[in-house]
Amino acid sequence: MALSLRTWPGRLVTRPWLLAFVPINASTAGFGVVLPLLILIPLHGSWADVALSATLFNSAVILSSVVWGHLSDRYRQRRLFLVINYAGYAGLYVALVHVVSIPELLAIYAVIGALSPAGASASNLLILEKFSEGERASAFASFQSMSMIGSVAGLAIGYFWTLANDTLFTMLYLLGALAVVSAIAIWYGIRESTRKLTTRHVAHHPESLASRLRSVTASKMLVPFFPHRPKIKPRPLRRFRDWARAELHHELPLILIATFLFNLTANLFNISYTPFLYAAGLGASAIFLVNLSNNAAQTAVYPLTGGLSNRFGPDRLVHWATYLRCLGYLATGAITLVLLARSGEFEANVVLYGILGGAIAIYTTASSLMLFRSLAGRDAGSILGLNSALGGIAAVLGAGLSGILAVYGSYRLVFLVAGGALLVSLPLWAAATVAHNRRRRAESEPELPAPAPAPAPARAVDPSAAVKTP
Repeated sequence: MALSLRTWPGRLVTRPWLLAFVPINASTAGFGVVLPLLILIPLHGSWADVALSATLFNSAVILSSVVWGHLSDRYRQRRLFLVINYAGYAGLYVALVHVVSIPELLAIYAVIGALSPAGASASNLLILEKFSEGERASAFASFQSMSMIGSVAGLAIGYFWTLANDTLFTMLYLLGALAVVSAIAIWYGIRESTRKLTTRHVAHHPESLASRLRSVTASKMLVPFFPHRPKIKPRPLRRFRDWARAELHHELPLILIATFLFNLTANLFNISYTPFLYAAGLGASAIFLVNLSNNAAQTAVYPLTGGLSNRFGPDRLVHWATYLRCLGYLATGAITLVLLARSGEFEANVVLYGILGGAIAIYTTASSLMLFRSLAGRDAGSILGLNSALGGIAAVLGAGLSGILAVYGSYRLVFLVAGGALLVSLPLWAAATVAHNRRRRAESEPELPAPAPAPAPARAVDPSAAVKTP
């Protein structure tokens, strides 16, 4: 039976309290663009400083996600964790207004990374607990819609703000106020559910899985937040070798490796993209518009991805989305080879980044379905913990590689490396499809009864032995 994932709710908001997630997504989306601009413009930093900030942020996310996941399962106070997350954002945004050096900014940004997993876990568990089994598909679709609408609104606010004035630091007050609005709305507008679940339950719902595999708008990074701690035991290399040997004919290792490459290239590209736009001569308001095209394309395409998955299958959609991302990376590198007017360069980036946004919406849904179906009969919690660890490694490596190329390479090299590395994942997705189909056929074929033993051959009689001589 085909596995489907609903991405278009019956109505836009299944519960009024889901509107509380619009302001916080507007806040984090605006902050995702403001932060690198703060480093590049008023603090006179470089592309390498932006890459370093992303490395510290992602490292903090990895280390703190295990802690927040444990605390979320132990205390199970969803509203409290969300308020801590959003109110903490507001306070840290205000603190950034007063920084006078890049080291101060890096320290505060690392704290923001350490705080971000608190809300990622609590929001998904809140929806799982507040909605019945039949309502969850529409609930998660509405949650995604609120996130995307908020992101578009936040980037639009950033565009009009930077168009009116050049004071990027004071925009942080507005972003902090939006985060406070969400914190207040959640505290007074939502009641805790009497049903309490744990982070392991995320693995049993494809809608929740897709929600957790989306990009982090606070940093424009792709970090899959599954704060379930991977099991740590002695002899990890030996256990990994035994696991790989046992899983040699299963599609799951291929999916994990292909997802790792996708996250690696996405982080490498996204971290370098804003410094590239600034180096190309685009102003702050133009950079906000380019990012707005990406989020607007996600918002427009995402509601269609569920129907597209049912019609064409997630395997085909993953290939299409990966091809689009590859072409977008390579085309962005080609822009650096062509002498365009400033207006032409701006328009080309709007179109290309919009295509990349539509591709990530398709990829998120399709890859979630492929990962979810591979979890059948498995320890889903441990596998998702491994996926989280690989996603964190990809985020840190992508940021680190961006920093290295910032010192020894060029933007053109970054985009070519990202496109080439992502092309490597295409045969992995194809092999995963073949492995899945082969496994399904093997599981569906009935076992044939053992053949009956062949009868013993008759003993030949010698005719001469029966003749008696007189």
